[in-house]
Amino acid sequence: MPKAPSSLPVSALFGVAKPSGPTSMSVLDTLKPLIASSRLFVAEKELKKEKGKTRKAKHVKYAVKIGQGGTLDPLADGVLVVGIGKATKKLGEFLDCVKEYHTTCLLGCETDTYDSEGAQVRVAPWRHVTRESVEEALKDFRGELMQSPPIFSALKMDGKPLYEYARKGIPLPRPIEKRKVTVHELELIEWKDSDHGYRYPEKKFTEEQKKAVESALRSVEQAVEVKDEPEQEAPSPQPPTAFILRMKVSGGTYVRSIVHDLGHAVGSAAHVVTLTRTRQGRFALEPTEDTDRGCVPWEAIQEATKDVGEKDDDGWTRWEREVIDKLEIVEDR
Repeated sequence: MPKAPSSLPVSALFGVAKPSGPTSMSVLDTLKPLIASSRLFVAEKELKKEKGKTRKAKHVKYAVKIGQGGTLDPLADGVLVVGIGKATKKLGEFLDCVKEYHTTCLLGCETDTYDSEGAQVRVAPWRHVTRESVEEALKDFRGELMQSPPIFSALKMDGKPLYEYARKGIPLPRPIEKRKVTVHELELIEWKDSDHGYRYPEKKFTEEQKKAVESALRSVEQAVEVKDEPEQEAPSPQPPTAFILRMKVSGGTYVRSIVHDLGHAVGSAAHVVTLTRTRQGRFALEPTEDTDRGCVPWEAIQEATKDVGEKDDDGWTRWEREVIDKLEIVEDR
């Protein structure tokens, strides 16, 4: 059984195994009342006052800081690094650290968000794509790359989000600035072929929406055309090919862009249907190094929000024990 810190309360970092579905902010909102009512993070005298929180207008202001070191979109699951107290000042280092992901790619369709949460922008042939052709194409995606963020991202150009240009057909004032990123490792770890249950999003771009994207891009790119490329072969009831990639990348890398661009590289289209961050710095879903730290299971957090449960002989509940086992103390408070 992990030993609790000798001096309480503490400022600390720990990883949470975020599930697919909730936003990163909602994960923090779920954690806040638990953190604010635990002697692990809040002084006993503060707990006795207002159970770690004070009321101001209609909002609850907690007596302890909490933040996260790198947002995961609702679709994504995996490692979310959380900082408590003075440890929130250390969260910036996790934005630029090396991260590892597993992602499932579905061929034959690209979407506005580059993942299954978006709408179909266009479809393309996929039956000609083999495992060998994908592995050959991956060679061009390793090492240092200049990567273009998606036009439907929230990044701003002249004060306006890129997605606004794309949706309204406003010409881009200049090309989207590319970012230098590093793909340390990239490999195909599973070829699922058609043995899966993934399907294209039901929502589709209208012809008007496609024209808007073309209009936005034509100001900075030549011969831009957004249109479907039907399969030459007769339609088949079998699902399009899917495969899983494992990658180790630098901070700022768009995993979805790698999948999107890979689809083009093999003469097709592709989007992300699952995305798992398996590692963020020294926090990992499956620790492999002596310096690695695991992640608190989401089930333990959810369970505690309904009923914190009984305390053990040392006065700790299950979720607190899980955190004690995984935390990294930054500075005593």
